[in-house]
Amino acid sequence: MITKGIRGAITVENNTPTAIENAVNELLQELIEANNITEEKISHVIFTTTTDLNAEFPAKFARLNFGWDKTAMMCFHELDVPNALKMCIRILIVINCESDFEPKFVYLKGAQNLRK
Repeated sequence: MITKGIRGAITVENNTPTAIENAVNELLQELIEANNITEEKISHVIFTTTTDLNAEFPAKFARLNFGWDKTAMMCFHELDVPNALKMCIRILIVINCESDFEPKFVYLKGAQNLRK
């Protein structure tokens, strides 16, 4: 077994707990379905937000809504680069997998511009 990272990102309309929760739920659901992720496969998860999103911790919603209460998760702010995409949540899910696993990355809403 080896570990591989699965990336995803989504933009959020408002800096509110509800908007952050909805975005995290949407992005995690897409990542889970695209990559057949189960909690047992997860090594750890890193959430980042742009500095304009601080109303709630994104990892909270993975625990509450997906039951990931045994998974190590951390939340950080992205580097505040001038002219970078605003109101964005990024997720890196590191999973234990076979060497031939090909991660499928997911970029939703305004974050689609991050990867063309």
